[in-house]
Amino acid sequence: MNSKKLLLLILGLLLILGSVLGFSLYSKLFRANAVQDGFLYIPTNSDFEDVENLARPFLKRVKPFVWVAKKLNYPEAVKPGKYKISKGMSNFDLIKMLRSGNQTMVNLSFNNQDTFEKLAGRISQQIEADSISLLKVITDQTFLDEAGFTLETAIGMYVPNSYEFYWNTTAESFRAKMLDEYTKFWDTERLEKAKKLNLTQNEVITLASIVQKETATVSERPIVAKLYLNRLTSGWPLQADPTIIFALKAKLGDETVIKRVFSKDLEINSPYNTYKNTGLPPGPISMPDISSIEAVLNPANHDYYFMCASVTTFGTHEFAKTLDEHNKNAAKYQQWINKQGVDR
Repeated sequence: MNSKKLLLLILGLLLILGSVLGFSLYSKLFRANAVQDGFLYIPTNSDFEDVENLARPFLKRVKPFVWVAKKLNYPEAVKPGKYKISKGMSNFDLIKMLRSGNQTMVNLSFNNQDTFEKLAGRISQQIEADSISLLKVITDQTFLDEAGFTLETAIGMYVPNSYEFYWNTTAESFRAKMLDEYTKFWDTERLEKAKKLNLTQNEVITLASIVQKETATVSERPIVAKLYLNRLTSGWPLQADPTIIFALKAKLGDETVIKRVFSKDLEINSPYNTYKNTGLPPGPISMPDISSIEAVLNPANHDYYFMCASVTTFGTHEFAKTLDEHNKNAAKYQQWINKQGVDR
């Protein structure tokens, strides 16, 4: 074989080898390797070995993923968080996303929880922080003092809604954002409305929590709110059954089911007994929805002082201006509930 043919052969072999290597490199980098849609959760302080194990269920081939990760220096740049993986993603796209820390936000939500423990449990289901660390920071006395809350009022800082968080948010960061959201919620307009009612923010939320527990019918809440405001203005006790239930649960245990309040229950010795005590209780009996807070700030215009559950339109109330009217409504309700055989 002459030198010219040998040169052509070598060049041909090099081209073939280059094509093979090029295709191999291309495959490792850009061929689809993610086999399913889902979210990859990388805990704080994870190393690359942790990521490799967590990513395995999403990958068709693990070795090319590891190879690309090392070539892009990802093992030295692992970032915790929640990452959205789409079926068909290449190793290059996967590593680029993970290396940049391009997380998917968590749409965190909570409703009207009535204890710190329930709140912490609800939040810990949605972000990395565990319920113990959350409970510790949201009840931290130093924080409460600085923010102007007490253990009785602090649950009112958490306005039920949906909020965007990173999954790896710490308990402290969660608390800081919720205080910021609380401050934003109490804008100038709401503060002015509270001032006209001669109520503080905490007092508005406390009353709203009673309204929340008193009626699940949103359209009725401004009526109920005004009824309680009428009583407060006149120096009458609120006589709100939900506060009695709150006091009973504090004594008997939160898991206690209470469907009916009896006359003997009204004698319970508690600052939350609004039959014995005038004014508002020390703090909210649950987290009120925004609709209940708005009901207090924008009450209906009426002069009702009494209400009783309706036996004709369930979920609503019969309202009265006088005790005589109220006693008639109450008698109907007592007859109905006795027939149901509800004894607690």
